[in-house]
Amino acid sequence: MNAREKILAKISESNRKPDKAALSHHLEKHPRGPQPLAFDDLKKRFMERALKLSSDLVEAEEFSLAPGLIADYLRQKMLPMKGVCWPSLSHLPWMDAGLNIEARPAVNEDMVGITGAFCAIAETGTLLLLGGEKTPASVSLLPETHVAIVDPSRIVATMEDAWDLLRREFGKPPRTVNFISGPSRTADIEQTVTLGAHGPYRVLLVLAPSPRWKSP
Repeated sequence: MNAREKILAKISESNRKPDKAALSHHLEKHPRGPQPLAFDDLKKRFMERALKLSSDLVEAEEFSLAPGLIADYLRQKMLPMKGVCWPSLSHLPWMDAGLNIEARPAVNEDMVGITGAFCAIAETGTLLLLGGEKTPASVSLLPETHVAIVDPSRIVATMEDAWDLLRREFGKPPRTVNFISGPSRTADIEQTVTLGAHGPYRVLLVLAPSPRWKSP
């Protein structure tokens, strides 16, 4: 084997995707760093952190009741009673709640976007969203108001736990993985925090037990 072939062989070896067994072995050899103290109540911790991030919160006893709570919120805020949602949420009774919700990716004109969440992180009040054909990322990023329906049973303690859950259920992540911690914000201008600089400036979290979903 000449020098050129050796170089190409090394490149090929480095680009080879590890199998699940190799990945598990690699992770076992690299234990987690310092972790926060255990949380007695993941839901309570998540809600506390989400509120500190300027998110709004409501709770529904059933998944099917979420549209009604969302409609009430939009009326109270004098926001449009129309918007877009993930195609995976198209089965919810939007019209019965007085909402005109289209199941499609968002465009610039859409003011309200409604999504689910793969899971939520109690430590930081963060959502983990996965992009896919039925869960387009634009629905959470383009509209001024982002509404996320979160299953309380999908709240994990830390970001490391969220990645563990993703690996268990998908093996490898999809093309898009978004972590969302409240409304978009920046302090670049005179160190003054401004909401909505790079995305939604209003976030509503609807905690509702829901059928387990997976993005494609």
